[in-house]
Amino acid sequence: MTLDQLRLFIAVAEREHVTAASRAMNVTQSAVSAAIAALEGRYGVKLFHRVGRGIRLTEAGRLFLPEARAVIAQATAAEHVLDDISGLKRGTLKAVASQTTAAYWLPPILVAFHRKYPQITVELAISNTEEAARKVREGEAELGIVEAIVDDPVLAQWPLGEDHLIIVQAEDRVSESVGKDWLKAQPWVMREPGSGTRATLEHYLRSLDILPEELDISLVLPSNESVRTAIEAGAGIGALSSLVVAPALLAGTLYAASDVLETRFFYGLRHKERYRSPAADALLDMIEREGRAVKSHKV
Repeated sequence: MTLDQLRLFIAVAEREHVTAASRAMNVTQSAVSAAIAALEGRYGVKLFHRVGRGIRLTEAGRLFLPEARAVIAQATAAEHVLDDISGLKRGTLKAVASQTTAAYWLPPILVAFHRKYPQITVELAISNTEEAARKVREGEAELGIVEAIVDDPVLAQWPLGEDHLIIVQAEDRVSESVGKDWLKAQPWVMREPGSGTRATLEHYLRSLDILPEELDISLVLPSNESVRTAIEAGAGIGALSSLVVAPALLAGTLYAASDVLETRFFYGLRHKERYRSPAADALLDMIEREGRAVKSHKV
């Protein structure tokens, strides 16, 4: 039994005329007759009385008609769901982002996305880069946005935006030479292992021939805000995103202790073999339209 057979049966039943049904459905009379014959032959019942040139529903046809209509109605509803999803009229996008992007970079983009697609629900989880990659790899999130390179062959990764880290301190006293010796002599407040912020800082330190284990680490804390607050309280120096420290620098509760560190990217993550929904494509397009994407690297 096919949906087309049901639709043709309904058309004949409602018009009690094969020719009228064929015209309404834009098919040949032989196609209509073949569909009815296939239903009757498969189940061994007659759906219509054929008396002379007239056609009427049998008792079996009368009982079958509301069921056929219900199936077609349900199929139509299912088609509407897919149409709505493809047309971004409904749906849910599960994403995961690292702390800096989720707290400081993504919110204006998500507000603009909601205004344009109010029926799409974005469920955003916050994890460090390592955990975000796991969520995308295991299908818990369709799209990830992180702060460091992820070495995972099943994940596609590409730059979405740019950021840089700044070494900050609580004292309005900057050394004339913020070099290798000065960095090794300071107490540090660090993000946890696995965070993009820490990975970027450690890469920068190695470029200065400083091993991370050579630093005097006083505190390791699990969020940008806790690191910033500890530095403001005098626990030591730290490296944080310019997005995180900008208000504190403006307010005078933190001071830049060095020139800007190397530029880093925010990266998009997706599973190479999983389907990417229209909602995910729409969000990525909005990031590009908002001027935050690195256009030449979009995949």
